[in-house]
Amino acid sequence: MRGVGVIEFGGPDALQVVDLPEVHAGAGEVRLRVHAATVNPTDTMLRSGARADALKDVPTPHILGMDAAGVIDEIGPGTETDLQVGDSVMAMVIPHASHGAYRESLVLSANAVVRAPAGASHVEASTLPMSGLTARQSLDQLALQSGKTLAVTGAAGCYGGYVVQLAKADGLRVIADASPADEQLVRDLGADIVVPRGNDISDQIRKVAPDGVDGLADGAVQNELAVGAVKDGGAFASVRFWGGNEERGITFHRTLVRTYDDRADLLDKLRQQTEDGTLTLRVAATYAPEEAAEAHRRLEAGGTRGRCVIVF
Repeated sequence: MRGVGVIEFGGPDALQVVDLPEVHAGAGEVRLRVHAATVNPTDTMLRSGARADALKDVPTPHILGMDAAGVIDEIGPGTETDLQVGDSVMAMVIPHASHGAYRESLVLSANAVVRAPAGASHVEASTLPMSGLTARQSLDQLALQSGKTLAVTGAAGCYGGYVVQLAKADGLRVIADASPADEQLVRDLGADIVVPRGNDISDQIRKVAPDGVDGLADGAVQNELAVGAVKDGGAFASVRFWGGNEERGITFHRTLVRTYDDRADLLDKLRQQTEDGTLTLRVAATYAPEEAAEAHRRLEAGGTRGRCVIVF
């Protein structure tokens, strides 16, 4: 069985196609024949060694990937699930050992796997789990009531785009940033007001929300540059663990999607919202396993709208 991972941390060329042992589903588990695995920023950080501490006791090769879509081809003994062999499914994967999604066959808890959205290809379905659940978690942490105002930075990206769409479904007023080239995209995602992206993002948001916004989801990782847009006593969600400066009574949340592992209920809700048109699946390009380095290079270059996907 083929997988894509690293033996030594480094740049994109550190990625290798490796042989992995066959795996089988145990009790409470299902096995996926993986057809598509999405490339996310977390993958590039693991590959580079930026999060080496998380893998220091894990043997190589380190198989990357947090999103998988494919077909169930084995169900473990005694596993209680409404899934069946042959079902098209998707899942979020928490990488450890040789467990990441960049592999032809993958065993997961049945509680982590749900049916793929009807009508979506494997490639399209693979772009939803991790980014969708991350967006859902940020909104859950911010806990804004319908009618409140949310600001979103990095709104043209996958996480930011899902935040915009889920926030509108939650009844929020959304102010989002965009470059001139992405302004129409962000409007099409549902943003009520679009402001120019940049280092003056707090000032730009305050121009349209003088009292500040009730909450902010910081997909662009602007941290202290964006927090000025939040009103006193508001809330801020960070996807890179920024904890703020205990200023103006703002509550800072660190969005850590791995705590939503095994939440098939939440992932299945995202499936339903995709089927009803609330969420849009966006694919930038597909790559063979041998081309994984190119996918990483493209993501790290910035400006990708939609996800790069490795196809097995």
